[in-house]
Amino acid sequence: MDERSSSLLQVMVNEGLVPSPEEEESRKNVIEKLKKIVMAWAKRVAWQRRLPKQDIAASSATLLTYGSYGLGVHGSESDIDALCIGPYFATMVEDFFIVLYNMLKSRPEVSEIHRVKDAKVPLMRFEFDGISIDLPYVQLKVLAVPENLDIFDPLFLRDIDETGWKSLSGVCANRRICQLVPNLEKFQSMLRCVKFWAKRRGIYGNLNGFLGGIHLAILAAFVCQCEPNASLSALISSFFKTFAFWPWPRPAELQDGTLHPTVNPTETRLFIPIRLPFSPYEYCHSNITRSTFYKIRAEFLRGHNFTKDLLKSDFDWHNVLEPFPYTKKYTRFLKIFLSASKQDELGDWVGWIKSRFRCLLFKLEEVQGICDPNPAEYIDVDTAKPHVIFYWGLQPGKTNAIDTESVKDVFWRNICTGYQGPFGEMELSIVQASQLPKCAQSNTVNRKGMKACWKIMDYNQQRIPIYSQHLPQYIVGYVSTNGDPEYPSAGV
Repeated sequence: MDERSSSLLQVMVNEGLVPSPEEEESRKNVIEKLKKIVMAWAKRVAWQRRLPKQDIAASSATLLTYGSYGLGVHGSESDIDALCIGPYFATMVEDFFIVLYNMLKSRPEVSEIHRVKDAKVPLMRFEFDGISIDLPYVQLKVLAVPENLDIFDPLFLRDIDETGWKSLSGVCANRRICQLVPNLEKFQSMLRCVKFWAKRRGIYGNLNGFLGGIHLAILAAFVCQCEPNASLSALISSFFKTFAFWPWPRPAELQDGTLHPTVNPTETRLFIPIRLPFSPYEYCHSNITRSTFYKIRAEFLRGHNFTKDLLKSDFDWHNVLEPFPYTKKYTRFLKIFLSASKQDELGDWVGWIKSRFRCLLFKLEEVQGICDPNPAEYIDVDTAKPHVIFYWGLQPGKTNAIDTESVKDVFWRNICTGYQGPFGEMELSIVQASQLPKCAQSNTVNRKGMKACWKIMDYNQQRIPIYSQHLPQYIVGYVSTNGDPEYPSAGV
């Protein structure tokens, strides 16, 4: 291995991007335990449905991992994305969100479990032995789901609804990427580095209008396909060179030996069209706007300028991976202060607003030009109520004042559409760079994103039992007197 590749691998180890063998073993144990739980869940639901004994014995469910863990590029702090795949008789509404929820909630290893029902991909989110888990669900038209399920087998994919397809897309993308890259180990090392670079430079995070994990995975895999024999350092250099000068909106797509649909990317209105590597070869969902496109392109070019000559005597990977200097780049910031009356409600509120950030970005671009929506989240230690603060850089040289109340009114109307949780508060204001907290000025903030969570129920209220539709004597949960569903514990 060449010197530059070795030094890059050492940087990744020093930054904690590579989990230890003990951490790897912990994750494997968690996955195995979860597989046993969902298997027991499938048989329990089969019994509730009064299926024949032989069908109960044959019934099964399984888990397939995806995301950073599925690609093998997770770090010590990464969560696990695992898709629960169940049989034809196990519904999402009753069996996944009630029965399986209860089984998980009763486990001593499980904590902070929430249901996220209104997301594009509904899921449960919880911690299992201290490891964060995102667990969506898809229901297949089969009695038994094999553990080694071929996710591309048409037999298993028939009659899946739109929500099911969205849940499956992450697994399908991961599997195809791993199949199509010429050297999986090099790809994994490259993607670890690229994701770290994107986070440090403030261009990682789909909700903020930047690149998400799937975008970077496909772009990295594309470079690996183009240069199958290149070293790790050469792949990183080629990555920056390729996309610094890529003629967007020409789509980036992996080669798999098939002809893909020739949809004009301009019709999709995507600034950076990236095609998913499986049929029907749709484009990745993207929230990239004019502002974030300019920054992404500038960061590709900056990366190229630093890595175009890897043999220079003063070359240092730390220069490439240096955190973005927000307070040097911008003199003014939009401060977005989000708060809730209870800590339990903050994640839900913040998650919902982040899912609508694109609307706020469009409005800011309309009234003042370029905006840099820093994905980092901050906390003011002098503020008692639960809160999160964002600081978005505003275009230098713009002297016109922004009417924050007008911007807030437009954004608030968008937020109010469809939100079903308890409303928190939102304050928008313009602040100077000198007014940012020290951690923001020194770029030392913890950039781990907060995820939306479902409301924790109040178990002190009177509850009305919910009986199974298929086994009338079997209670699957309760409804509180205020109409919210609540559910009892149920062990495996």
